[in-house]
Amino acid sequence: MGSEEVGPYQVDTPLPKEIGSITAARRMARRALAECGYQGHHEDVLLVVSELVTNALVHGDGPPSLRMRGSAAQVRVEVGDAGERLPEPREPGPANGWGLHVVSLLSTGWGISPRSGGKVVWCELAPRLAPIESGRSEP
Repeated sequence: MGSEEVGPYQVDTPLPKEIGSITAARRMARRALAECGYQGHHEDVLLVVSELVTNALVHGDGPPSLRMRGSAAQVRVEVGDAGERLPEPREPGPANGWGLHVVSLLSTGWGISPRSGGKVVWCELAPRLAPIESGRSEP
């Protein structure tokens, strides 16, 4: 289950049900990441935003909404739509796409929250720890 302690919302907006919403969502997310000083890979967050908004446009009902909050240490992305059918991860690949597989790989946690009049697909991301170098000896 995800954490609720990531910071104030930086973005909370409905998006039009059109392909241009993906670009608009990425632009808003980029601005929010800069404002909250997120220390992780911004491109990872932007990719997740793209995937979730695309899924809402292609598989959901009605216009999607983007909600995002963050701090230097964590970002939570939520994309909602009016569809009641819950997304199901599929075998990733050219035929099925990569959507939720990418979200799962890049996030520290993700899930689906049914709500009255639709659902929200959410994920949380945090900066990755630097890899530990093996073979080094301390003096």
